[in-house]
Amino acid sequence: MEVREHYSLKRHNTFGLDVKARRYIRLESPDESEAAAEAARGMPILFLGEGSNILFLDDFDGAVIHLDADGPIRFEERGDDILLDIPGGKRWHDVVEETVRRGWSGIENLALIPGKAATAPVQNIGAYGREIADVLESCKAYDFQTGRFRTFRAEECRFGYRHSIFKEPEYRDRFLITFLRLRLRKNGTPLTDYGSLRRELERRGIVRPGPLDVFEAVSAIRRRKLPDPARIGNAGSFFKNPVVDADAYRSLSNRYPDMPAYPLPDGRYKIPAGWLIEKAGWKGYRRGDVGVHPRQALVLVNYGGATGREIYRLSQDIVRDVEDKFGIRLEREVRVIPPPPED
Repeated sequence: MEVREHYSLKRHNTFGLDVKARRYIRLESPDESEAAAEAARGMPILFLGEGSNILFLDDFDGAVIHLDADGPIRFEERGDDILLDIPGGKRWHDVVEETVRRGWSGIENLALIPGKAATAPVQNIGAYGREIADVLESCKAYDFQTGRFRTFRAEECRFGYRHSIFKEPEYRDRFLITFLRLRLRKNGTPLTDYGSLRRELERRGIVRPGPLDVFEAVSAIRRRKLPDPARIGNAGSFFKNPVVDADAYRSLSNRYPDMPAYPLPDGRYKIPAGWLIEKAGWKGYRRGDVGVHPRQALVLVNYGGATGREIYRLSQDIVRDVEDKFGIRLEREVRVIPPPPED
C-alpha cells in the first residue's frame, strides 16, 4: 500500500485537471482494504478508478482510495454458461477483450468504456443496448464503515439507468468493490439491435456476427465518435440521455420530425442528449480552454488549461439552454466533486 500527502490527481482524472488530494492511498491488493480504512480514518473518502467519470471543481480535502490491484480473470464453465471472477482493479476494456477472444458473449457491446472493473457496477455502465446489470451475478466489496467484506447479489444492487445502490446516499463512498462475478455465454447470440451498431456491421459485410465482430465494430464506432483522453481531456459522455413520457415525445416529434428516439418497455422514450445539444447549437462551441467536441456534442473537453469550474459553468449553460429550447432538463452523467449546491 502506498500513502501520499497532498498528492496531485492530474494523472488520475481524464479531464487532466491538476487538483490535489489531501491524502492518496493506493491499494495493490484487496487484502490492504483494512489498512486503507485505518489510513483514511476521520476523513471524507473518495474511491477512484481511472477517473474517467469525474469532474473535480477543487482540491479534495479527504482521502482518495485508488484500487490498483490487477490480476488474472478466473472462470468456471457450467454448460453453456461461463462464470467469471474479475479483480476490481483490472482495466475494464481488457476484461472485454479477453472474453471476446475466447468467444464468450455478453459484454462485447461494452468495449472501450474507460475505467476499472470495480466502477462498472457503480455506474451500471452501458452501451449499444447492453448494461453490466444484464450479466452481473454479484460483486464483493469492502465496507469502510463496518470493516467487513460483503457480497451484493445482482438483485441487491438496485440497478437503473446509470444507477446502482452504490450511488445512493447511504452507500456512496462506503463500499470499495474488489471483485465482480459475471455470467457470460459460450455460444450466445450477440445483441445487435442498436441502430449504429447494426449499420456498422452491415458496412463491414457481416451477416452473422460473433462476439469479436461486435467488439471490433463497437470499438471502431467509439474511436470515430469519442476523443482519446490521452490527447484531449474529457470524460466521455458528460450527460445522460433523458427519458420522456409519451405525450412529451409526441409533442417534440411533431416539432422535430428528425429527432431520434428509442422506445422503452414502460411506454416512455429515451432521447439522445447529444442530438439535443447539437440541435441547440453547442456542437463545436469553444470558450477559452473549454468546449464541446466538434464530432460529438455529448462530450465536453479541456483543451489544456481549463479548470473544473470552467467546465462545470459550460455544462450549466448547456443545461439551461436545452431546457429553454426543448423543455428537457439534462442530467450530468459525470460525478462532480464537491457536489454543487443545486445538485
